[in-house]
This record gives sequence, C-alpha cells and structure tokens, in this order.
Amino acid sequence: MNAPAFLASVQPAGRPLPAAFLQALQQRFGSRMSTAQAIREHHGRDESPYPPMLPDAVVFAASTEDVAAVVSLCAQHRVPLIPYGVGTSIEGHLLAVQGGVSIDLSGMNKVLAVNAEDLTVTVQAGVTRKQLNEELKSTGFFFPIDPGADATLGGMAATRASGTNAVRYGTMRENVLGLTVVTAEGKVIRTASRARKSSAGYDLTRIFVGSEGTLGVITEVTLRVYPQPEAISAAACSFPSVEAAVNTTIATIQLGIPIARCELLDALTVKAVNAHSKLGLPEQPMLLFEFHGSASGVKEQAEAVQQIARDHGAQDFQWASTPEERTRLWTARHNAYFACLQLKPGSRSFTTDVCVPISRLAECIVETERDTAASFLPAPILGHVGDGNFHVAILANPDDPREAQEAERLNQRVVTRALKMDGTCTGEHGVGLHKMDFLIEEHGDDAVDLMARIKRAFDPLNIMNPGKIVRV
Repeated sequence: MNAPAFLASVQPAGRPLPAAFLQALQQRFGSRMSTAQAIREHHGRDESPYPPMLPDAVVFAASTEDVAAVVSLCAQHRVPLIPYGVGTSIEGHLLAVQGGVSIDLSGMNKVLAVNAEDLTVTVQAGVTRKQLNEELKSTGFFFPIDPGADATLGGMAATRASGTNAVRYGTMRENVLGLTVVTAEGKVIRTASRARKSSAGYDLTRIFVGSEGTLGVITEVTLRVYPQPEAISAAACSFPSVEAAVNTTIATIQLGIPIARCELLDALTVKAVNAHSKLGLPEQPMLLFEFHGSASGVKEQAEAVQQIARDHGAQDFQWASTPEERTRLWTARHNAYFACLQLKPGSRSFTTDVCVPISRLAECIVETERDTAASFLPAPILGHVGDGNFHVAILANPDDPREAQEAERLNQRVVTRALKMDGTCTGEHGVGLHKMDFLIEEHGDDAVDLMARIKRAFDPLNIMNPGKIVRV
C-alpha cells in the first residue's frame, strides 16, 4: 500500500450515537461522561502518523462494574467501544475508526494486592508501570517490563508490550498470570488463578494478552514481580559501526551471559539524544548495557561483555555505577523517541519495529541502515537488540505526499526483510491499523482467517475496538 494512501485508507465511518444510548450513559455516569470536543480530541489521537479519529463520547471508568455497564449499553445499542489508557500507542490502536465510545481506564489506578510471598501483584488496568514500581519499592521487589513510555499495565497487557529488560525478564506474555476481563456481552470473567502454572482448559489469559482491545476490556492484571537485584551496573560503549555493535550483542547472547538490558543506538540517535538530554556521548553507534545480580556476578558479566566488545573494535566502556548516573542514562534512552523528533521539527515519526532471530540480526540491521542512508528522510535506528528487536523512526510530514510515500516505502522494506528472515512484522508495538496487511503476509490467509473467527466468536457484534488487527 503506497503512502499517503495508507493514511487515507482508514476513514472514520461512524454514525450518530442513539439519543437513548447517550441518555443512558449520562444517567449512569453523570460528569464522568463527556462529549466535549477537547476531550474527544484527546482520546482520538496517538503517536501514530494517522490523522485524529475522534470517538463520539468518552466515559471515565472507576471500576470493573463501570466498564461492564458501558459494554452492556454498547452491546444493546451496537455502539463501538475503544479502551484507552494513556494514549502512548503508535500503530493507531485507540483511534475511533467507526466512532463510538472511548472508555478511559486511567482512573482505575489502584494496586489491589501485593503477595510478596508468591512474587505476584494484582493491579487495576490504569496503574502505570512507574506507579507500580514506586509502590513496590519498599517491599524489595520490582516489575521489570519497561517499554519506555509510562504506559498503563492494562494497555501493556493488551498490546503484549516488551521493552528494555525483555532480554532477561521476558515480555508481558511471560509475566501476566491472570486477567479480569469484561467480555463483549458485558460479563466479567477471570482468566486464571494466581497459580504459577495450570493445565485447566484453554489459555484465555494468552488469548487476551496482545488482543489490543478487540476481544474484551482488561480491567485487572495479576503480574509476576521480581526481587530487586543486589547489584546493578550500567555502561555505554561506542563502536566503529552498527554491524560491530550488533555482532557484540549476538556473541553475548550466544555465550549465555545473562545481561539485563542491551540497547542499540545508531549514530543519528546518539546525536539526537545528546542534543535532547544534554549528554556528551560519542556520536557513533552505541550499545547501552545493564547488568543485574550479585556484586561478583555483575562484575563477571561486565568483564566478559567488555572482552567481547573489544574483540569487535569497541572503545572503552563509560560506566554509570551510581543510581543517579544510571537514571540519567536510561532516561535519555527512554526519551530517544522525542529526541529523534527534534531532528526534523514539525515531522511525525512513522515508527516501525520488527524482530528477527538473533542470528540474522546484524544482517537485517545493516541492510536497513543502507536503506535509511540512501533516503532523503532522517530515520534513526534503535532497539532492544538483546532479543532481536529493533525500531526505525522514519521522520516525515504526513501531509507531504512525497515524504509520506517515502516513509511507507522504507517501512515496507524493513518489514518485508524481517519476514524473509523468519522474523515478525512487530516485536512489541502491535498490529493496530497499520500492520493488518503485514499480519497476513506473516501468518498467511488461513491463520488470519482463524483469528477473525476467534474475533467473531468473542465479539459477534464487532463492537470491541473494530477495525484493528483483523478485518471482520
């Protein structure tokens, strides 16, 4: 699909909400229901290059019962419903392509239970990852999944989020034990107990994790938590080329060194981060490492990785040993998205992410680097290379047909290359609107048809975030 055609391919096609439906919402929620233009605009845009697509109304939920009431009304009147956390998605997940109601879960922000003996915690969907870790700080535990943005945990479960720590701790798929979900009929179900494993029936938890709000609304999440490491050390290391940096990563993983984080920034990303966060990092391809464990274990890991890096032409490590130095370094990494936007003021980021087998990672990134170098658009490359996942932030003006078309051309080349290497079209951002056709290319018509049948079984009226993941 050529851009800007893909930007215009989804045109909001809602219908006016029934008066009886609006009246029922008003009676149930009062001031927590709004049709104000400013509030609708806030809930009708995300970080994707798509134009805003506004819901017709917004409801601010405070409980699972609130969500069930909204869903029941939407089912009764056949009104689309889109869950909303904090709006950090970048593939159009929360856009109201058919109008309807945006249900804002950010007010459902209570930590419901901390079961320290079992290493589990149960939270409402609107709790953010930073909020959870702040509340866990005094317990000696932490929740490691870190997608960068301070996303809600319900949203992270819905998109099967990942992030910088995934190389050691896994993704949301591995760390969600159970969910409370409101189904498309307005019923409340619990997908699993707090037991660490179960063979009881279909794995409903895994069906809803990554479903992007298309099968039901996640209202509570039970998660694994981990003891805070005895020792933590972080370092930045520059390389003569992206290929050398990625080959260092591959060798580290293949040797089984249990690094906690391994992040790649190409030279353009480092330049942007320096300008945005006032750092003085060498403007060369760079890896950011973090090591967790005992003091002796961290020392051994660091020494082993240093030797591997030197074998690939790396310069000396710059250590960030104090909490303040580590925070500064990782804050700069997490702000890289916004830093990169400043490379081309007024642009939007046509961000794409892919994931490939670790053995093909260097080849995939080097070929992508050649594509971006030949383009007239700036396209920084960064990513969680420890698990084969990387991102390209293609900076373009979506209102300029030439720039939008070039951005989509680059995106298609990145994704097509990853699929040919037995990778995936998205490692952590999700399908949303933009990657629906790539999903077919990755899985095939029959598999996607099966997904569509699951969607129809769970949501026969097609009211749950319609127009995302699969076409029904």
